[in-house]
Amino acid sequence: MLSSHRLLRRFLCTASSSSTSSCPKPWLFIGLGNPGEKYQSTRHNVGFDMIDAFARSQLIPMTTVHCKALFGEGMVGGTPVLLAKPQTYMNLSGESTGPLAAYYKLPLNRVIVMYDDMDLSCGVLRIQPKGGHGRHKGMKSVIYHFRGNREFGRLRIGIGRPPGQMDPKAFLLQKFNRTARERIDSALQEGVEILKTLVAKGLTECARSANMEQKYKHLRLQTLQE
Repeated sequence: MLSSHRLLRRFLCTASSSSTSSCPKPWLFIGLGNPGEKYQSTRHNVGFDMIDAFARSQLIPMTTVHCKALFGEGMVGGTPVLLAKPQTYMNLSGESTGPLAAYYKLPLNRVIVMYDDMDLSCGVLRIQPKGGHGRHKGMKSVIYHFRGNREFGRLRIGIGRPPGQMDPKAFLLQKFNRTARERIDSALQEGVEILKTLVAKGLTECARSANMEQKYKHLRLQTLQE
């Protein structure tokens, strides 16, 4: 198992060499969720699912524990990518994400946080360079531990709204039904492609193309639900 110091030596440019080295800046991808079998495959854990899908696609093992997170690192098209799943439980996610970004001395515009969003239809994705927490307690913790700075990227993963008068907390901790699971699994594969585009072309261009496609997907789902 690689130590965090060896990860730095292998993948990150040091401050002394950054001015002359051609080493690209790393990306830090963080998926939010709750640890433990009890929460696996629930709506609140799609951030974890997104990290797992990306890690599998790039053959990146998530075998290290670092800054209270399951952690993996690899190269994607010549760019270092760091993957993390905070193990602090959702509402304390910032206790892991804040130290991770600080440890690797990353500007927040090289951080992408992935999480569930009830304001988007199930299976719809939205990638943005900044924003608020949208009443999401995990994101609220992340922003707090980034010292109130909201200038970091986020990949929102739509899970839809609870039916009828169902308690939102109960909805978040439920597993998906078959149809919704199929939509999420499809969205995770789309998310992998979005993240690969982000690494290759940057967040601005990635968001422009991905969000247009996802907008049409959102409209199609709304039509099906009417």
